[in-house]
Amino acid sequence: MTYAVTDNCIACKYTDCVDVCPVDCFYEGENMLVIDPIECIDCGVCEPECPADAIIADTAPDAEKWVAMNTKYAALWPVILSSKEPLPDADDHDGTPNKFETLFSEAPAVQA
Repeated sequence: MTYAVTDNCIACKYTDCVDVCPVDCFYEGENMLVIDPIECIDCGVCEPECPADAIIADTAPDAEKWVAMNTKYAALWPVILSSKEPLPDADDHDGTPNKFETLFSEAPAVQA
């Protein structure tokens, strides 16, 4: 089993999950995070830490598409090792439907 980040992370990018991950398997895009399913050790500590409920187990409905998406972008984006402030309008975007189709950015995070 592994975990994956879903589209509810888009335009929110809460990073509470990053600090609890024991293996640093989160990767950062411009407006969301993903989990590398190969690096994920299936501990599950990240799932309850996400304020947007954007992390699911690979056994959840529709998980296959999110695992594939996380796999793709984990290979392209930089690793994130510590939490950061969420995006400025995160609370306004939390729960917005269809964010992947309307708000997703393929760009990696800008490294400071």
